Amino acid sequence: MQTLRGEIVALKERMVSDRRWLHQHPETGYDLPETCGYVKNRLVEMGYEPREIVESGLVCTVGDPTAGPCILLRADMDALPMGEQTGLPFASTNGNMHACGHDFHIAMLLGAAQYLKNHEGELAGCVKLMFQPDEEATDPRELLGNQAMIEAGVLENPHVDAAFGMHVCPVGVPDGTVGSIKGTSFFSVDDVEVHIQGSGAHGAQPQKGVDPLNIMSHIHLALQEVIAREVNPYEASVLTFGKMEGGTAANIIPDQAFMLGTLRTTNEETRHRLHMRIIEIVENTARAFGGAATVEFLRGLPTVWNDPDLTDELEASYEQGTGGRILHLAEPFSGSDDFGVMSHTVPSTFFLLGCTPEGAEEIPLHNPTLVLDENALVEGAALFAAAATGWLTRHAQSE
Repeated sequence: MQTLRGEIVALKERMVSDRRWLHQHPETGYDLPETCGYVKNRLVEMGYEPREIVESGLVCTVGDPTAGPCILLRADMDALPMGEQTGLPFASTNGNMHACGHDFHIAMLLGAAQYLKNHEGELAGCVKLMFQPDEEATDPRELLGNQAMIEAGVLENPHVDAAFGMHVCPVGVPDGTVGSIKGTSFFSVDDVEVHIQGSGAHGAQPQKGVDPLNIMSHIHLALQEVIAREVNPYEASVLTFGKMEGGTAANIIPDQAFMLGTLRTTNEETRHRLHMRIIEIVENTARAFGGAATVEFLRGLPTVWNDPDLTDELEASYEQGTGGRILHLAEPFSGSDDFGVMSHTVPSTFFLLGCTPEGAEEIPLHNPTLVLDENALVEGAALFAAAATGWLTRHAQSE
């Protein structure tokens, strides 16, 4: 009997074809008509019956939900609003780019979907396939794609007992290697928006106004002290303000100033405590200098939490099913992913897949020159398939 890896290798040419089509037709947010249509057609070709439960959000199942538990496999489908500079023959030209590897995620899950369909009668339960929009959160005021699909019922009918996802990782994980970590695997992230109200005046008469730029400077310094002096040094927390604006001329004290930044943490309790401290410091600092200020936390992402027991089980399923070896990572990835919403809803785990071509420079995600190794598609699809089949078999035997 052909091995799982051997069957996935036989699907490589189709996965590469899928990936290149998707890469050449990137779309953003929830507006994924071509992407969603392509994925839907591919699933129908395999014999699936995909349903669109939110705009551009697809779900389908394989196996018998009455025969055992259900595990969900997730791929995100949206791209980034940035021009591509790779020079690849299948580079995108519409001003968007799959610079976060979601084209890989889709192609790998489609490959696994074909394998699972070929072995449907052998599955000891049910596998639910989830293709979601809007992971990149291009509009911070929209509902996250993962959250939207959860609210639309992706975890029910049949009920999902465990969830698994992965992300390509071109920096820090060797090509074709699967990396994992127990506990927090990705940082949380919150956009922090601060509006400061002062009172305008001539630059030569500052006593007649309230300088919002002065207030902004003190707020910025005070908030950095919170990170340095109030957060456990064994936890990682980062508060960065990348946008600070105010004023129109050298000799005019403006009425208002504005700050926009991000807060990232590895601990949900710390995250919520810092929310309260940021509000307290911003409001009180502004008040101390005679002004006023408000804080708004725009759509945030929780940490991605890798359930330790599930992580052990899926690591074993991958190694036993494919002959591969897991790289145990020493620290979480400082980026974020909306799979974190699911990870705090149902037992979940999220692995990383190295994908930098051999001998090439490691280029980080969200870079217009990012090129990934298509050979890694085989490892990712094998990981999806082995994780699902191994976990179902393990839990069917334990019942």
